[in-house]
Amino acid sequence: MAASQKNVRTCSKGHEYYKSSDCPTCPVCEQERKPENGFLALLSAPARRALEHNGITTLQQLATYSEKEIMKYHGMGPASLPKLRAALEENGLSFRK
Repeated sequence: MAASQKNVRTCSKGHEYYKSSDCPTCPVCEQERKPENGFLALLSAPARRALEHNGITTLQQLATYSEKEIMKYHGMGPASLPKLRAALEENGLSFRK
């Protein structure tokens, strides 16, 4: 299998980074906007963006969804569910059944 060709890119903020895919996300900007605390800080960038894109920014909002619904979001993987479950449980909440 041949290695992917990485191309240098520059984001609108001037950060230079290399990408081999068509993904437009600047990893430097993504790291800068990662929350320092809260349940979103526990997630990978794609999983966090999936929730944010769908308007889920609080545990109370998350609790109105089932695990099955959350897993349908692009960027959400099975490794995120245990983290989300634990965050909900710590706050007396759970996924909708």
